[in-house]
Amino acid sequence: MFRFAPVGIVRSCFRERFGIPRQAGLAPAARAALELLPPYNQPATVRGLEGFSHLWLVFAFHGVPAGRWRPTVRPPRLGGNRRLGVFATRSPFRPNPIGLSAVALDRITTEQGRITLHLSGVDLLDGTPVLDIKPYLPYADSIPTATGGFATEAPMSGLTVEFSGAAAAFCAAWPCGDLRELIVQLLRHDPRPAYERSQTAPQHYGMKLHDCDVRWEMRGDLAYVTDIEPEITPPPVPAAGPLRPVGKHE
Repeated sequence: MFRFAPVGIVRSCFRERFGIPRQAGLAPAARAALELLPPYNQPATVRGLEGFSHLWLVFAFHGVPAGRWRPTVRPPRLGGNRRLGVFATRSPFRPNPIGLSAVALDRITTEQGRITLHLSGVDLLDGTPVLDIKPYLPYADSIPTATGGFATEAPMSGLTVEFSGAAAAFCAAWPCGDLRELIVQLLRHDPRPAYERSQTAPQHYGMKLHDCDVRWEMRGDLAYVTDIEPEITPPPVPAAGPLRPVGKHE
């Protein structure tokens, strides 16, 4: 039996699984901070890491229920119509919920005893525990003659993305400056389940990015962002008295 303790926790722009790119690098504007945990949060552990442009992150799929692995899965790249063996895919429903992502390392900061790796092009849910960090080595990790099975090329980004006036104004006022770019990069790759892409009637969706609720409508091949609002923090639960359900969680 192996037991692993995380070396760090990811603070990501993705607050829920829906909308996360299916692979790292598809949305360069997707940013995250990897905060190292004790006893690994010391300058010695990252000495020399600043010389690498990209990293491999080995992480745990903490958003997937334990024991939910499947011997075969339906890859989205195949339209959800073909089943392949779990080991021929990157599905999160695995015998051991371990993932691997190649992400860009933008910079490393040390502040008040905290070591933070600032990343971009991520496909990681907020709160993801990272088990290990390895430098990406171009001469060894990029193999020009490799074949990609059913995913030989990057997925097509065929959707057009437009914003309502209110949504565009919200993005323009966003302090980080790249919220609109991030939304465009995510929606162009169509985060919908494969079985919903053939529907012709307008469809309404939403996802949480940073501290915002982003809502859009699908109109054929157009993703129209209708509203972006700050996420509302629920009020604290009273210390005494019976608890009442406030909604259904999926």
